[in-house]
Amino acid sequence: MGCTGARAIVLGSGAGGGLPQWNCGCRHCALAREGDARVVPRSQASLALTGNGRHWLIVNAAPDLRSQIIACTSLSPERGTRASPITDVILTGGEIDQIAGLLTLREGHAFRISATSEVLIILSANPIFDALDPKNVERRVVRPPCRIELAGLAIECIALPGKAPLYLERDGAADPGEMLALLARPLAGGLGIACVPGCAAITPALQSLLARADIVLMDGTVFHDDELARAGMGTKTGRRMGHLPIAGEGGTLSTLTDLAPRRRIYTHVNNTNPVLLADSPERGVLDAAGIELAHDGMEIALEPVT
Repeated sequence: MGCTGARAIVLGSGAGGGLPQWNCGCRHCALAREGDARVVPRSQASLALTGNGRHWLIVNAAPDLRSQIIACTSLSPERGTRASPITDVILTGGEIDQIAGLLTLREGHAFRISATSEVLIILSANPIFDALDPKNVERRVVRPPCRIELAGLAIECIALPGKAPLYLERDGAADPGEMLALLARPLAGGLGIACVPGCAAITPALQSLLARADIVLMDGTVFHDDELARAGMGTKTGRRMGHLPIAGEGGTLSTLTDLAPRRRIYTHVNNTNPVLLADSPERGVLDAAGIELAHDGMEIALEPVT
């Protein structure tokens, strides 16, 4: 039995701040502003998923969510109605670039937010999120490892080591935290897509989840762990920010290489990452490995392969 219209749409593929960042004049941001074809602008990471073509799930509500929804015709209301096909939002963490876009959805539309109890506590502690009327917006606790059904999809949720959001850090210490990784597959049958927009460690549970996916969307925040320092943009490493680098010992590239011939795609790409430049050596590494770079508006079919 097939699944009509099952697909994923990358609404945004950049890390926090997108590309170009509003106050950044680094090489990549400058080239993006100049319209250089080698560097594609990106909004902040968010993903839309559907298992049936009618109901849609948003994975992470980026600050750019309003413009992302408007740019995506599949998420438009039917003409003459005040409604939306968006039925669910799932949050893989509590960073600003994962939750701020929820305020875009405050117009009285009924939907459900699914997240860990820690993330829901963050929302409850900030009264600005009370704009999402609980009579319309249900909040559902996700307790990984678990399986839930949303928007015509069966979704397996696991917990990954992470880092608490920057705004919750105390005295400059990197507080421990958790992130969610997801494996979504249409209920009616089709391809499974793993969504890992943040990854601080490759755990056995994550390896198992990736091995069962047909398509992998993986955290591609930085290529080199010390990338920000190399670019003169800061001193934090990728690991300090809760993101494994692509390259180097313990990087995600070796994990994705082992998953061939599955479709493998990097997303959540920071403005400092040299893979953003189409003719860079680092981008050549991905090309040689058959690994793609997500872009805003990218559509991925989840229909069964015939």
